[in-house]
Amino acid sequence: MAQPVVRIPEAKVALSTASVYPESTATAFEIAARLGYDGVEIMVWTDPVSQDVEALRRLSDHHGVPILAVHAPCLLITQRVWSTDPWVKLQRARSAAERLGASTVVVHPPFRWQRGYAREFVNGLWRMAGETDVRFGVENMYPWRYRDREMLAYAPDWDVTNHDYRHFTVDLSHTATSRSDTLAMVDRMGDRLAHVHLADGSGSGKDEHLVPGRGNQPCAEVLEKLAGSGFDGHVVVEVNTRRALSAAEREADLAEALAFTRRHLAASRAAGDERKVPRT
Repeated sequence: MAQPVVRIPEAKVALSTASVYPESTATAFEIAARLGYDGVEIMVWTDPVSQDVEALRRLSDHHGVPILAVHAPCLLITQRVWSTDPWVKLQRARSAAERLGASTVVVHPPFRWQRGYAREFVNGLWRMAGETDVRFGVENMYPWRYRDREMLAYAPDWDVTNHDYRHFTVDLSHTATSRSDTLAMVDRMGDRLAHVHLADGSGSGKDEHLVPGRGNQPCAEVLEKLAGSGFDGHVVVEVNTRRALSAAEREADLAEALAFTRRHLAASRAAGDERKVPRT
């Protein structure tokens, strides 16, 4: 019987610089190069290097690690990074992506108290998307929970599939936190799914960002589904390593996440190739 040929999936696997926190953006490039990631996603936050396009370009060139995506500064702790105006933040993220050769800008839905921004968000993103080849992948979020109370912190909605965006980012830690049906959400996103944040979660009220395989999310099934569909976006490992007791433990977690991702992206392709091989 002929042996199936395992083809390398089209999707590239990147390391989010957030995955090495509290270490620096520069450390993320070092680890990505050492472990063999295909690139990095830059989380723009309070680290000055993450905000400096020329510094990022030098790191990319030095380590031979391309920058595949830029995560706009949407977090509470980054409210003053790149301006306090959220539209300026997105414009600067787009400019950074264009200058660095990144194909995607990841953006969260607005907070509910950003009323003007939230009101114009959907239409404004369509306008910006029409001005560039960079894709704005709007990321699914989750309700904020405290004990038995639930607060809807995002507008127009934490479930981004309820609105008409050109491109989506799916985050599997966020689907765990929102207690969503992950595979159903991926199906709703359809061919507008441009970007994946791969992490795991247990369904607690916390956004855990566990190493894939350590929670209850269908990480393997999502990867195999994407590979089987010819997904050509990026899969970004975005996990929490803050509890790592040493640099070696952090790196082992990130190596495990990379191996998991590549194994399951290849699994669907291998199965498909095997079905096509004539039996002898």
